[in-house]
Amino acid sequence: MLQVDHISKAFGSQQVLTDLSFTVQRGAVTGLLGANGAGKTTLLRIITCLTPPDSGRVLFEGHEMAQDDLRHIGYLPEERGLYRHVAAGEQALFFARMKGMGRKEAEASVHEWFARLGMEEWWHRPAGKLSKGMQQKLQFVVTVAHHPQLVILDEPFSGFDSDNSAMLKHEIGALRDKGCAVLLSTHNLQAAEELCDKRIEL
Repeated sequence: MLQVDHISKAFGSQQVLTDLSFTVQRGAVTGLLGANGAGKTTLLRIITCLTPPDSGRVLFEGHEMAQDDLRHIGYLPEERGLYRHVAAGEQALFFARMKGMGRKEAEASVHEWFARLGMEEWWHRPAGKLSKGMQQKLQFVVTVAHHPQLVILDEPFSGFDSDNSAMLKHEIGALRDKGCAVLLSTHNLQAAEELCDKRIEL
């Protein structure tokens, strides 16, 4: 589904990525591993068209990645992007609609995810009033509610206790089992060992 083809990127004199190539398949979790500063987040920003590479290209379903393809991708960035004063439910609906879902379809999907993750009581609560772990759950719903074909997760376990980490591992596995392609960037080596079908070292 996704092909990273000879990607290189530098910021000034600092070479961050050098001639990197790999593929991400449907129905598999690909782990992106490396120390802080290894270029994991930069690579994810290149894949999602937020940062241009110096050389190389990213292919999605056989063609060069374009802005229109992003509606088929769910991206959970390391720096979260929630609106603090907007109610959790309305916020999740807004982002689902932004990805092209109709109102009724978005409502059905978001309500299903809220129920699945035990979030129903948060529906009318502003995101800024939620704990870090609750915000993380909401961000995950925002990432997956539009039924993306490719899910990209940058440090998704940050802010989660062991119970919520186990819940997230289960949901990532369920996405994989449904045929979704997952690209997971994490410092959590145990999670990588449990979840990843393939690992890319940076």
